[in-house]
Amino acid sequence: MSTTTRARTAPPAPQGPPGPQGPQRPMGGRGPMGAMTGGPVARAMDFRASLRRLTGTLRPERPVLLVVLVLTAVSVTLSTFGPRVLGRATDVVFEGVVGRRLGEAFPAGTTKAEAIAALEASGDTAQADLLRPMDVVPGQGVDGGRLGQVLLVVLGLYVLASAFGYVQGLLTTQLVQRTVHRMRRDVESKLGRLPLAYFDRNARGDVLSRVTNDIDNVAQTMQQTLSQLITSLLTIVGVLAMMVWISPLLAVVALVTVPVSAWVTVLIAKRSQPQFVEQWASTGRVNAQVEEMFTGHALVKVFGRQEAVAQAFREENDRLYAASFRAQFISGAIQPAMMFISNLGYVVVAVVGALQVAGGAMTLGSVQAFIQYSRQFTQPVTQVASMANLLQSGVASAERVFELLDADEQSPDPEPAAPVVTPVRGRVAFEGVSFRYDPQTPLIHGLDLVAEPGTTVAVVGPTGAGKTTLVNLLMRFYEVDSGRITLDGVDTAAMRRADLRSRVGMVLQDTWLFGGTIAENIAYGTGADAGPDGPDRERMLAAARATYVDRFVHALPDGYETVIDEEGGNVSAGEKQLITIARAFLADPALLVLDEATSSVDTRTEVLVQHAMNALRANRTSFVIAHRLSTIRDADVILVMERGAIVEQGSHADLLAADGAYARLYRSQFAAPVAEEA
Repeated sequence: MSTTTRARTAPPAPQGPPGPQGPQRPMGGRGPMGAMTGGPVARAMDFRASLRRLTGTLRPERPVLLVVLVLTAVSVTLSTFGPRVLGRATDVVFEGVVGRRLGEAFPAGTTKAEAIAALEASGDTAQADLLRPMDVVPGQGVDGGRLGQVLLVVLGLYVLASAFGYVQGLLTTQLVQRTVHRMRRDVESKLGRLPLAYFDRNARGDVLSRVTNDIDNVAQTMQQTLSQLITSLLTIVGVLAMMVWISPLLAVVALVTVPVSAWVTVLIAKRSQPQFVEQWASTGRVNAQVEEMFTGHALVKVFGRQEAVAQAFREENDRLYAASFRAQFISGAIQPAMMFISNLGYVVVAVVGALQVAGGAMTLGSVQAFIQYSRQFTQPVTQVASMANLLQSGVASAERVFELLDADEQSPDPEPAAPVVTPVRGRVAFEGVSFRYDPQTPLIHGLDLVAEPGTTVAVVGPTGAGKTTLVNLLMRFYEVDSGRITLDGVDTAAMRRADLRSRVGMVLQDTWLFGGTIAENIAYGTGADAGPDGPDRERMLAAARATYVDRFVHALPDGYETVIDEEGGNVSAGEKQLITIARAFLADPALLVLDEATSSVDTRTEVLVQHAMNALRANRTSFVIAHRLSTIRDADVILVMERGAIVEQGSHADLLAADGAYARLYRSQFAAPVAEEA
């Protein structure tokens, strides 16, 4: 077995891509103090394009949406006829009252025409004009049977309208929730296709806010506006038709307020839209800050930064308050303005309608019906206008979700993909590999490296030298800029990522555990059934014993069935590290990557784990990244990296004898304390 290297020195570069607060680690994201400064003000959104796209998400629900439209149309039509029929009931009552009074003023048997002629002859033309459009019989009072029939018709219309409206609301809820369900599914799928660089550039709290808060706001907006918007628009059309039917003159008077209302709505909406964009951007920044402060809670307390953190939160919270207040206050002015305009229209309609009744051009019931229609007309117009603030808020959230969905994805796997050599021997070669996070800042340039099967390759060097970057390129978390990396002679770029990564076991310095039992966390890498009665229980227990997890598990109340939370708060940092090592042990990978895998365990446990790692590394190609040089003395080859280049290679003894970069690192860890004591 041999390892050969050749590389050219590259200028200094950060270990990770530059983020909003400066360079970041590729695998770590931003630190707990990384988001303390306020982010930039959100850019102005393209409201129309985002609204069209949001509407386009309903496309799969077109059949249901068509049924909703039909049901809404039927419900609105029935409701629209209600005031007209109810106006007829008013006419029946009024005609009965007038008929009784005419019976008292004229002899029995007098007809309506005779009564009108008598009134005109006496000079009372106003009352004659009032009687002319009425269906009145002098001496006859209110027709109770006719009135009852009219009221029953009205009741039937409203009951049917409510029934159709109920079904319409049920279907609307279903189609909205299915649409949002697809959106959440698409976002979850998108997160799996995003490159690691995306999470390096974006705070986790902001990403979580897009996935949770923004999608929930979109769901609320669609639920509240879709049904109401369709109903309001159809109501406007239906009521307008009835108003024209009853009186074209009054319809023209009522319509005068429409352009005024539209102008006021557009004027206010333009001023409030940027505030909604800033509101949800600020929400994302607040969530990011809270998430980071919670993650780094212990660090904040250790360094006494509580007041600084609280002050930074207050500043960001104040920005959120200001943006939310402006958005809600400005958009909230729409409804009062619309009510004022509609009330002015109502007054004008009432005055003109009274003159029409006095002149005999309309009956009292028709005017009553028209006034109801004018109210019904202005109400949906006001509703549509007042929905503007909710719609703007929802579209602002939708755009943030669309930005995530539109983010650049990792390059797709090649089709057809290169087959993986079986069985995997584990020969890894870096051939002329160059890579940089920042296009302007080279990191790795022209790197050549061959790791033969079964070789343990240790990579050491100062912080920022490119050690973890080397592993990220091997795992294809990032793609190389030039050159290639091969596994058993097959270019990893020609392989499916899943095929490559399924053959690699990885233990990171930053441990990750999920909410579940210890047994489930160990079995996570293989998907094995390691439950109390599971077929893979013994394999899991063997891995736990080999990695010394078994030593502390028996002290826990439920043993391997002890449930740990997402942060692993009920086990120590060293115990979490051992669980992740057991996970890799159980996976039995062909390649093994250990990135400071024993950094959180005590010295005695580290010795024991090293024995387990030696057994695990047998007949496997292993890459071990270490700062503690005591952990890699037995490596077959030690590579020393500086500024993205390999400057030394060899065994532990050879490198010490060469008295170069490795020897300086070694003395800095072991010799310096002794010299200081002397």
